[in-house]
Amino acid sequence: MKQTILLLVLFAAVSCGKSSNPVLPAGTATDASAATKKGPLSVVYIEVNNDNLLNPGCYTLTTGGAQFFDMDIIFAANINYDATLNKAVLYNNANVENVLVNYKTYIQPLQAKGIKVLYDILGNHTGDGIANFTSRAAAKDFATQVADTVNAYGLDGVDFDDEYAEYGEHGSLPPANDSSFVLLLSELRKQLPTKLLTFYAIGPAYTGTGSYQGQSMGSLLNYAWNPYYGTFSAPSITGMSKSQLSPAAVDFGSTSSSTSTSFAKQTVSGGYGVMMFYGLTQTSETSYLSGTSKALYGSGVTVPSGCLQP
Repeated sequence: MKQTILLLVLFAAVSCGKSSNPVLPAGTATDASAATKKGPLSVVYIEVNNDNLLNPGCYTLTTGGAQFFDMDIIFAANINYDATLNKAVLYNNANVENVLVNYKTYIQPLQAKGIKVLYDILGNHTGDGIANFTSRAAAKDFATQVADTVNAYGLDGVDFDDEYAEYGEHGSLPPANDSSFVLLLSELRKQLPTKLLTFYAIGPAYTGTGSYQGQSMGSLLNYAWNPYYGTFSAPSITGMSKSQLSPAAVDFGSTSSSTSTSFAKQTVSGGYGVMMFYGLTQTSETSYLSGTSKALYGSGVTVPSGCLQP
């Protein structure tokens, strides 16, 4: 398997806050050129093996023209075990690599609209993952690989998904432990102090203690969301407030529009700051999102003709 090929020139990414753990104001556009809105942030995962990363940028509010989606997540890069190097390595398949290398086509146009573009990292059936680093040095090495990629392509942050690692199923590789994810986040936060760090709250990285030597993952993350589509349940992470959580998990392919609307209403009434979506394709979802958008932002959504692309 090839490893990530990084550009030699590093591009400065847009700063999203002054603190070491910045949080975007709920529902506020993230670029001076974009219209503003009030309400929870809307986050969407795009499966770039099948769908175009640019499509979330087509959705704007009918009233005011603000972007419906605030964060667009590239799904997904992988954490692999390299037997030759005897360590975890960052891997991009051809479709993820294409998005990154062509950042002027796929990433910068979204950022120009005020949409933050994040890079998801997922297990890949090799026995290595974000939850089984056994030393700070190993966590730092992988964090450096991730930070180099984020900086090289001007990304706005990193999302973590602790699925498909298959801990303990591959030879002598270590099982999951409670310190690993905290070590990784702390080392990555040092290298990316103003970037977004988010979490699809699943797997041993979530179900463990979430703390190590007095530091918690909740103090290092910006946002986290419920990973179970079609359900409404806030992740329980010490140190994270409602403004940083999405109890709603909406899959355009399997969650009904009425359920999405109901979740949007619960998000607002419950005081939560984020609503998460998955599986946006080139098919227009303006009808599907109508009730959801009205509940979140008091406006329907619109998509210009010809904007959505395969």
